[in-house]
Amino acid sequence: MIPSAFDYVAPSTVDEAVRALAEAGEDAKVLAGGQSLLPVLRMRLATPTVLVDLGKVAELRGVREDGDVLVIGAMTTHYDVQRDGLVAEHALLLKKATDTVADPQVRHRGTFGGAIAHADPAGDLLAPVLALGAELVVAGPGGRRTVAAADFFEDFFTTSLHPDEILVEVRVPKHTGWQAHYEKFNRVAQAWSMVAVAAAVRVEGGMIAEARVALTNMGSTPVRATGVEAALVGGPATAEAIRAAAGHAAEGTDPTPDGNADVEYRQQLARVLTGRAVAAAVSS
Repeated sequence: MIPSAFDYVAPSTVDEAVRALAEAGEDAKVLAGGQSLLPVLRMRLATPTVLVDLGKVAELRGVREDGDVLVIGAMTTHYDVQRDGLVAEHALLLKKATDTVADPQVRHRGTFGGAIAHADPAGDLLAPVLALGAELVVAGPGGRRTVAAADFFEDFFTTSLHPDEILVEVRVPKHTGWQAHYEKFNRVAQAWSMVAVAAAVRVEGGMIAEARVALTNMGSTPVRATGVEAALVGGPATAEAIRAAAGHAAEGTDPTPDGNADVEYRQQLARVLTGRAVAAAVSS
């Protein structure tokens, strides 16, 4: 199917992009890597009057350090996140999750910020961003503001972004020396996660000193598994202790049943996958 007609704007700066969105109104759409938006346009599930392409905004690309924080530009591709040495050193969980995103073709075109702003609860980057306590910087007509990941995701495909704002960068606190793993369950290779678990732990002397765990596709937004974290911290990094902690994974979740799995099955998956993710992180 052919998309409906729209005007096309390709700004070269963030300010120009924001201005274009403000002038276009609520019927505008932002184009990042296009891996989610273009299929929607072709099926006419979205009919924007203006498309604002961020491909020429160079300042939105790249990974850099800012003190104790790792800064990832919103237009940085999944491929570049995968292979960036700073990400591997200071935010290993993001690399592990990005490794599972779709296929090489999508990872070369899709963008880190685009996937986050799309806010698909089955997407594989939302839970890691939440688990690591990231902050998201957005730009609008009134300037820039910073939103905690816990406040950014509001519902299915819904974020706190205003229609005239764009995501500029993601600021991730450094988790240097932490071990991490992303455990994903799907029906076929490269498909969306039925359930997935993002786990990062810091182990000292055989004990789990700190833990960050979040769940993919266990609600309308990514879910922080605080019960699991509390059970892990201060305990031994043993298979038995991890299995017991993973039993808390489904607490407070509200997964949506579909043709792949009902609520009870997803909750059991969350418990099993959490055990696997933490065990893999500890042994990595």
